[in-house]
Parts: sequence; C-alpha cells; structure tokens
Amino acid sequence: MGKILAALAFALSAGVAGQALAEPIKIGMITTLSGGGAGLGIDVRDAFQLALKQAGNAEIELVVEDDAQKPELAVQIADKMIQSDKVDLLTGIIWSNLAMAVVPSVTAQEIIYLSPNAGPSPLAGAACNANYFNVAYQNDNFHEAAGEYANIDYSNTFIMAPNYPAGQDALTGFKRYYKGTLAGEVYTQVGQTDYAAEIAQIRASGADSVFIFLPGGMGIAFTKQYAQSDVGIPLLGPGFSFSQDVLGAIGDAAVGVKNSASWSPDLDNPANAAFVEAFQAEYGRLPSVYAAQSFDTANLILSAAAKASVTDKDAFRAALKEADFASVRGKFSFNTNQHPIQDLYMREVVKEGDVITNKIIATVFTDHGDAYAKDCSL
Repeated sequence: MGKILAALAFALSAGVAGQALAEPIKIGMITTLSGGGAGLGIDVRDAFQLALKQAGNAEIELVVEDDAQKPELAVQIADKMIQSDKVDLLTGIIWSNLAMAVVPSVTAQEIIYLSPNAGPSPLAGAACNANYFNVAYQNDNFHEAAGEYANIDYSNTFIMAPNYPAGQDALTGFKRYYKGTLAGEVYTQVGQTDYAAEIAQIRASGADSVFIFLPGGMGIAFTKQYAQSDVGIPLLGPGFSFSQDVLGAIGDAAVGVKNSASWSPDLDNPANAAFVEAFQAEYGRLPSVYAAQSFDTANLILSAAAKASVTDKDAFRAALKEADFASVRGKFSFNTNQHPIQDLYMREVVKEGDVITNKIIATVFTDHGDAYAKDCSL
C-alpha cells in the first residue's frame, strides 16, 4: 500500500492564496490508485494537490493512501488515519460502496468527511450527518439530467448499470425524469469487462437509445465492445462514463456520445479557465470531472480554514457551509443536506486534433438539488 506524506508549500494563484490558516491541518485522503479505477483516484489526488500547491500554504499536510477499491481496506485505512495519523479531516473516496462502509464510522468519531465524488442516496437523506459534506453531487443527479435530456429525442430506452449503490442510484435517477418506456433494465457485475451478453440483449430489445452508467474500466470495455458490435443504437451516459480520465483509452468509439455532468473543460468562467490551464501545465493532460470536483473540495477546505479553526467543529462546519470559494463550476452552494445545488449540462464527446474531450451542448437543469434533502434532519 503506497503512502504519501506531503507538506505542500509552493507559490500560487487562486482565491485563497496568501490567507493564513487558523492553525495547521492534516488531511487524510483515501482514494483508488490501483486497479481498474485508478485513473479516477489519480485525478482526485492530483487536482487536490494542485489546489494546495496553488494556495502556497505550508500548514497543510496531506496523507494519501490507496484503498485498491476494497471497502474493508478503506475502513482499515480510515481507522489508522484517525487513530494513528491524527488527521483532522478525511476525503478522497471514489466508490459509493466504500463511502457507505467508511463515512458513518468516520462522522460518528466527530471527524468531518468531504466527498469529492461518491454521493450515495442514504447519506443525502435519512443518514445525513453534520460532519458529512458532499462537494461533488448526489449520485442520482447526473443521471436525472440524462433522463430529462433523453425525453427530447427518445421514448424507448435500454438502461444499464453495475449492481452497487451508485449503479442503483443511477438508474433510479434516470427514471425519475425520463418519461418514455424502458426497453430493458439490466444490472451488471462491478468490475465486469465482457459485455457480449448485454450487447446481445440491447440488439434484440427494440430500443431507440441506450443509457449506461459504467465508470472507469467498465465503461472503457463496454463502449469499445459496443462500437465494434455495430448495433448502431444511440448511446447516452453520465459524465462519469465519458470523463477525461477514460476517453483516451476508449478512443474514437466515444466520439458523438452525449453525456451529462456538472462540469466540462469548456465551461465558461474564470476559475475554470485557470484550473484547466494549470492542470494541463502541471500534469500534461486535461482534467476530468473527478479532478474538477476534487479541486473544488480542496479550495472549499482552504476557504473554511482561513475563517475558523478545524478544532472548533461548529465554526468550521459553518465556514464550510458558506462555500465561500471560486468554484470551477461557477455557481455552487450547499443544500440543507450539505450536498450541492448546481447547474447540470449535457455534453458531447468530440475530437479536436488528436485530443478526445467533451463540449457542452445544452444546460439541462439550473440550480438543481437532490431528491433526498427532504429526508435529512439537518
């Protein structure tokens, strides 16, 4: 298990530069740095480190460990970070099954957890907690936008996702706004790489469109196999399945696919333009939606740390809730359940020279919250 201990002190640029922290902070990052989902975790780690580097603050210490996409390992790491490393905050988890294993225990120990990605529905609703902030989305959100957009051209969609909490939330979200009929609804195995049987089902279904949620290596495998099959039915997805971290591996098979997200590299606001330029300069690649969410998570923490001591939980939570930072998404605020209220877009995968990326083609929702805030007692 790799471990990185870094006190990051460099020169900077963005909104929190030059602001003194109330006191030093140690942040624990548990994320996926190996296996089929490694690209997602690498983007989360790299963008978070970029934000800290830009802030030029030596008082931040970041502890990073690889969860290898294993819930039991993530739980062990969280316990060690809290009890031995004495971290003040935790972040980093990509996968919802890992979040469900880790977050309730962490928040019960009065440690604040900030999610840069996973947003399982229980943690947005009845199991919400004052020590849990989601800086990304609630799992259903991107899929809700895809369902709403599908209504424009399609009426008989085949939907598919892996059988774990985020996959279940995905199809629930799509169906919440989609008004047509379903040609099929299939749950696949987590980590599956052979989709011949599912593609055969799609071919025989009579569908006029296909919606998939298959993040990481799953999406790479399916999209390439789907293109090779020549089924020819239009493919839709959330931004996770067609994010920058996988587009290079999918290649031309992804071009033309429409996908929904809260962010895109071409989103027109000053914070985003600076972020995309800095990320490319630092790492030699375009950032993904995972990177954008993680960059915002780091800057949210920095904005709160400039106002309150992390040891004063009430004051620090209040400072986080203000969301007083320049988000790469433009507008950003927290709902009553400490999940985002934000705009959601439809993007299309395009090829610009040798680079495959996304461009926004429509705004689907403005100031969109989630369906579970009403069940949260905060």
